[in-house]
Amino acid sequence: MRADTACPRCAGRLRAPNAWSSDWWCQTHGAVLPRQPAKRPNRDGMCAVVRDARVPVWLPWPLPKGWLVTGFTTVGDDRTGARAVAVALAGPGLLHGPADLLLVAEEPGVGLGAHFAGLPGPDPGLGFDTDPPHVKLEAGGASGHGVSMWAVPSGADRAAYVGEAKGLWLWTVLWPAEAGALMLERPPLLDLREPGMEISVPFGAPSPLLDT
Repeated sequence: MRADTACPRCAGRLRAPNAWSSDWWCQTHGAVLPRQPAKRPNRDGMCAVVRDARVPVWLPWPLPKGWLVTGFTTVGDDRTGARAVAVALAGPGLLHGPADLLLVAEEPGVGLGAHFAGLPGPDPGLGFDTDPPHVKLEAGGASGHGVSMWAVPSGADRAAYVGEAKGLWLWTVLWPAEAGALMLERPPLLDLREPGMEISVPFGAPSPLLDT
């Protein structure tokens, strides 16, 4: 697993803050928030993410049959808190073979979701929501709301959707591309930061996608 901070937009190495600047600096994208090393898929890793998150920590719940949580990564530092959170999951695809899913919640301009989707980023760009939404998800449990999601152009090996929930970007990125059919199941999403969230989350092996 990657052990150092990286740019959320390109996964490149960062220059740490110093006596002359409080910014983390990417040679390609300039001042950015730092993407932290992935946290292992276990309860301690999950609790650390929930504690630091300034954005939702979305999780499909109940999980699709056979699916496991395979890790977490965040963007931000001790000063800013986590301004983007990615939750990785893996399980059987609807059509054939295994599939992977990343759920990303982030503030505009961070760029983590666009990076995983294979877009130049940092956001989905103008006009992505011109047509009717391709799918709607329920986010936030019983007190939640519908979130319109649009498919966006991505790499040939994945399917990516983006929408807005609680004034923040919500991205879902699935591998392989045909795993995008899972979105038609409209899995409801819970924010693990909500008070009294008592669920037993099953964990699997760490996802290599969080190191890309």
